[in-house]
Amino acid sequence: MRKILIIGAGRSASSLIRYLLSKSEVEKLHITIADLSVELAQKKTQNHANAAALALDIFNTEQRQAEIQKADIVISMLPAHLHIEVAKDCVAFGKNMVTASYISTEMQALNDEAVAKGLVLMNEVGLDPGIDHMSAMKVIDEIKEQGGKIILFESFCGGLVAPESDNNLWNYKFTWAPRNVVLAGQGGTAKFIQEGKYKYIPYQKLFRRTEYFHVEGYGKFEGYANRDSLKYQNVYGLEDALTLYRGTIRRVGFSKAWNVFVQLGMTDDTYVIDNSDTISFRDFTNLFLPYHPSDSVESKFRMSTGIEQDDIIWDKLLELDLFSATKIVGVKNGTPAQILERILNDSWTLAPEDKDMIVMYHKFGYELNGEHKQIDATMVCLGDDQTYTAMAKTVGLPVAMATLQILNGNIKTPGVQLPIRKEVYLPILKELEEFGVVFHEKEMPYFGYNPDRLTV
Repeated sequence: MRKILIIGAGRSASSLIRYLLSKSEVEKLHITIADLSVELAQKKTQNHANAAALALDIFNTEQRQAEIQKADIVISMLPAHLHIEVAKDCVAFGKNMVTASYISTEMQALNDEAVAKGLVLMNEVGLDPGIDHMSAMKVIDEIKEQGGKIILFESFCGGLVAPESDNNLWNYKFTWAPRNVVLAGQGGTAKFIQEGKYKYIPYQKLFRRTEYFHVEGYGKFEGYANRDSLKYQNVYGLEDALTLYRGTIRRVGFSKAWNVFVQLGMTDDTYVIDNSDTISFRDFTNLFLPYHPSDSVESKFRMSTGIEQDDIIWDKLLELDLFSATKIVGVKNGTPAQILERILNDSWTLAPEDKDMIVMYHKFGYELNGEHKQIDATMVCLGDDQTYTAMAKTVGLPVAMATLQILNGNIKTPGVQLPIRKEVYLPILKELEEFGVVFHEKEMPYFGYNPDRLTV
């Protein structure tokens, strides 16, 4: 039996583990699921004969290294900052490794040694990053093989609530880490290129500079810019592209409402609120408003933000119970961002019967034989339930598929790498279609950012 060690049995590992267990008989796999919680690991084994659960403390160097030495390949589903110790062990003991996380500077530093030992350290092979890379490179390579030149590339991805579970005014619920949603856009100015011009959006302006697009069968969406859209310019071979823009998807209207929190300072994570464990939601909201001897918190809020009572944004805010005097924050030494997360959890936590949805959208503009052309590619994946979510499927399945492809010798290029080569993306994208992860490509008229191109 070939031995796979999976470190981390959290939410993103459910579909990954189920896939590998389903292949274990034919592919002769034995899967060890290691987690700090052996109960969680045991649950994920599904009592399968080819799986074993293991209590593993990632900071126990001796135990970690002993388990890695037993494996033929290691999958790390740990938080991103913990991958590096696993990766160092894998290189030291000659083991291939797969993660869904971005390549860190420390991870990249292992490249030369990994190449020298013929090891594959595959990163960024989840959803975003992951499926976004693979689906984009497939179309980019096809255009280039025809002799085309890419002049525009836009890419958006988002985790949302499925239409049948979309029952609040924000058209949103937490389908992944709530803290990441609250802090989205912080930590650096958004940077991208449009029509050959560099563009920058500081955090305080981010949620008022959105792009809009339509996905057939699912309606209209908006996207706000990621921190650095140019990170993959060279990786994708798009040095000559006039437009390069990557962003995050939400339903239309979300960003404008979210911007209220940003402008008030409620998403700040840099300082602690005094007595945060005992104040009410209403007290918290009032912290960001000026004093007035007679006006209510609601009146001061509307005056400060310019929101009228008949504005849908006001209804969205009321829906969150921001002005409740009876609901207590209960977060000790909480930052504004942590307290806002606590408040939102009351309204945005998925109910047991709720399902999630992943939406991905790519736009490719290119020149071919003197003509401007465009391809739009869209993918919508719906979750099955609260265990096998759309997020778990789209993050975990490509990780599992890449692992099996490496084990079987189909992915051979050594080193620290992304899934941007045909040997990686072609078989994985094809197999993902069997699980409902399907890209629909459609030729569109190209006009860049000027609709008048079509009539001139």
